[in-house]
Amino acid sequence: MASSNFCIYIIFLLIASFGHVIGCYESIISFGDSIADTGNLIRLSKSNNHVTSAVLPYGETFFHHPTGRFSDGRLVIDFIAESMGFPLIPPYAGVMKNMSSSRNSIRGVNFAVAGATAVDISFLEKRGIKNPATNVSLGIQLDWFKQMLPILCKSPTNCREFLGNSLVLMGEIGGNDYNHPFSQGKSGVEVQSYVPAVISAIGLAINELIELGAQTLIVPGNLPIGCSASYLTTFKDSNKNEYDASTGCINWLNDFAEYHNQLLQEEIHRLREIHQHANIIYADYYNAAMQIYKSPHKYGFTSIIVACCGGGGPYNFDSMTKCGSPSSNVCENPSSYFSWDGVHLTEAAYKLIAEGLLQGPYTIPHMNNGPCSFDGLSNKELSDQ
Repeated sequence: MASSNFCIYIIFLLIASFGHVIGCYESIISFGDSIADTGNLIRLSKSNNHVTSAVLPYGETFFHHPTGRFSDGRLVIDFIAESMGFPLIPPYAGVMKNMSSSRNSIRGVNFAVAGATAVDISFLEKRGIKNPATNVSLGIQLDWFKQMLPILCKSPTNCREFLGNSLVLMGEIGGNDYNHPFSQGKSGVEVQSYVPAVISAIGLAINELIELGAQTLIVPGNLPIGCSASYLTTFKDSNKNEYDASTGCINWLNDFAEYHNQLLQEEIHRLREIHQHANIIYADYYNAAMQIYKSPHKYGFTSIIVACCGGGGPYNFDSMTKCGSPSSNVCENPSSYFSWDGVHLTEAAYKLIAEGLLQGPYTIPHMNNGPCSFDGLSNKELSDQ
């Protein structure tokens, strides 16, 4: 195993100068919510009229038209795909529609759906919470994948090999399990009680994918939601002690995100002990973003917690005036903004987060310059810590 990893590392060093990595994985399989959705929600919706990502200025920076991505351009998954020399990973709904023409050229499928939750929709409904975007959960995405797997490979043995040679991205997922109840008036204490169920749902999906043959999985944590323009607007407080003086972020909400991330890492630790042959990599989205919130000018941002596109107010966010609506406004230079629409980030922000994962140091174990080689401890050694 050590010799194999060393060979992979040497191969990477030889090709890294070309700017991307080729041949390390056969495909990328992705799950998640709007942080990773490359166009499923707009294809699954009966009408695009209520899907904000279906209209400009969404997509304006890179694609110059809306693609269903909740940003002005590319997402973390797009930058990971580009680093591997892959085309951008298509949404599941688009692949199924065009299967006859694309079957032989698929280099990955993205099952992420904006608004999706880790827990089943019934979990939230029992607590009086509605999902205004979709009824899709991580479990449903996993069912889609299992139904599609025979199309991607020819036999059970071939499917295990295919999945073993794929890079699996587990989100980000879980954020909407909190966004929906918070936006519908649930208290922090109540929403925090949901976290173990959310982590359990993510853990069950990881476990099932490994049992199906997955060998390398990247599992992102939650972003610092206390820095989000939507949360800053919803929970605006006159008490300055509620805010981090250096960032302007709400402390208790970031503590909440860190609690989720702590439990997620504990679940990953448990799964590593069970599946010592698999690489289960924690992606520290929280600190990859926090470094930028703390030193925005170092990374070229002039605005960090105010949204580029929105309906006005101190943070340019109004839940009744979404980005893209006729009365919303949009900044002239999205690359100087970290927040895109108050909930999601700009392409420039996602690019830096992706670099923090691919080039370090925001993965455990550390990626060594790219997604094909890993530095540091094995799963066995990590589990012993």
